[in-house]
Amino acid sequence: MSTSLEGRVAVVTGAGAGLGRAEALAMAGAGADLVVNDLLGAADQVVDEVKALGRRVLVVEGDVAERSTADAMLAAAVDDLGRLDVVVNNAGMTRDRMLFNMSDEEFDSVVRVHLRGHFLLSRNAAAHWRAQAKQAGGPVYGSVVNTASEAFLSGPPGQANYGAAKAGIAALTVATARALGSSGVRANAICPRARTAMTAEVFGEDTSGEGVDPYSPEHVAPVVAYLASPAAERITGQVLVVYGGMVAVVAAPVVEQRFDTTGTTWTADELDQQLGGFFAERDPAVGFAADSIMRMTL
Repeated sequence: MSTSLEGRVAVVTGAGAGLGRAEALAMAGAGADLVVNDLLGAADQVVDEVKALGRRVLVVEGDVAERSTADAMLAAAVDDLGRLDVVVNNAGMTRDRMLFNMSDEEFDSVVRVHLRGHFLLSRNAAAHWRAQAKQAGGPVYGSVVNTASEAFLSGPPGQANYGAAKAGIAALTVATARALGSSGVRANAICPRARTAMTAEVFGEDTSGEGVDPYSPEHVAPVVAYLASPAAERITGQVLVVYGGMVAVVAAPVVEQRFDTTGTTWTADELDQQLGGFFAERDPAVGFAADSIMRMTL
């Protein structure tokens, strides 16, 4: 199957800088026409860059967590550019704080932009594609690429809001893939490590000495363009860690150990013997999949 996006129309949110800009340019380079989104004035440069690649491009400015913005992005793609084939949900923000110091607004704003922002555009696109499939009497073309993060597994102590939002995005992605599979639509999530304005304090300056910064968005954007293409028709419902020339497919969580009561119901002593005994020799600072995901990618 072809990796070309010629004749396709893609929407990319948060496209004004960093990862979103790189993704928009990768899409345009593969042949797609674009609807790009960012806050007021932030996408002006990428619009010029997309035009320089010979592609049509429209900008929809606004907050991705507002229904009106999602509606405008769908309308720009379908009504003005003639179709919608790809959605790349990238827009995000951080408000880092330790859980015990985090305000209501700091939690709500991050979950709102990341998770609600992903939901609104995905929902609009899903309704459009499902209606198309019903009208056509069979599958149509559609691909959603969401932006999760390893934070949904590792649980950074200063990013309870961000980690929670990204966990929601991972679950939303799988639900999207399952809900739209019969319509021919695919959905996948990437967990990128990319040096952008949002992650500047995480990765710092590039000291690798390599020709391309291992944390450059240039390593991530080609993967997103590929996932959007017909060549990736068999890839759906997946979560992929992407950075530095590496793609790692994350396995679904599995049951590590099962315990069964020997009586009718659990007693505190039996729970302590079985469950407590299992964890007695383990480091309490490491839980769930945080240790395994970091071993896999570092």
